[in-house]
Amino acid sequence: MTAVRRWLAPMAPAVLLLGLFVIGPILWSGYVSFTDAALTGTSASEPEFVGLENYRRMFSDPALWHAVWMTVVFTAASAVIGQNCLGMFIALLTRHRNRVLRNVVGIAVVSAWVLPELVAAFAIYAFLNSEGTLNNLLVALGADGVDWLYHAPMLAVVLGNVWRGTAFSMLVYQAALAEVPSDLTEAAEVDGAGVLRRFWHVTLPVIRRTITTNLMLITLQTIGVFTLIYVLTAGGPNAATQTLPLLMYDSAFEFDEIGYGATISLVLLAIGGLFAVLYAASIGDPDEGGT
Repeated sequence: MTAVRRWLAPMAPAVLLLGLFVIGPILWSGYVSFTDAALTGTSASEPEFVGLENYRRMFSDPALWHAVWMTVVFTAASAVIGQNCLGMFIALLTRHRNRVLRNVVGIAVVSAWVLPELVAAFAIYAFLNSEGTLNNLLVALGADGVDWLYHAPMLAVVLGNVWRGTAFSMLVYQAALAEVPSDLTEAAEVDGAGVLRRFWHVTLPVIRRTITTNLMLITLQTIGVFTLIYVLTAGGPNAATQTLPLLMYDSAFEFDEIGYGATISLVLLAIGGLFAVLYAASIGDPDEGGT
């Protein structure tokens, strides 16, 4: 018993913080989702238990399914394809380059990642709005400017998230590529394998687990992106970029329906958990090959 207490004692602060800031809010959201809690009116001071009414309303609400689809599109385009592939591409390009070039590229890419999300969002807004830097450059070249945030809102938020988040994938893949045994690639090169074949048949299998882990992390982060989209488009125009976090915010704080907003938050939590389980299952047995 003494040994068990000695083992549990160092974990107590972490467990306490986890319960206070993670498990506690989840349980509270679960409770509130069964009530008509609101920010104003009698439901603000004396919320009533409504059972599954919020869930019945949510699953019959077209706005929910639209937001789910927008979340899938945004996550797939900006994280799974954008950040993941671009991060891998930059890591491969700088793999055997000199230290000066690697540092310059690294600073240029990481500078967007270290910015607070709000600051990064305003920087992207200054670049893409109708009177922003991009349109001024187009006009200077003799082309017509475009209101990117109105005519191509999803493209705008996807590019913004790719710009801000690619650095994480780049750093992960740079570390993974450094662990690929050089004798494997050299042997493949001696056997006549080209660059693409060496990457596909040697490098990818070795870093397979790293790719899966990176995909899980950036997917979970991207699903919950709120500030970037809110600053750029606020979910518009006409809900064209209204992902689940924005629908949850609008329901809870714009329409004062805390109970309904909490119900949507649980859907977001469930989707994140589903992705985590799928990615974890895809890693397979840790005793198998790969890093």
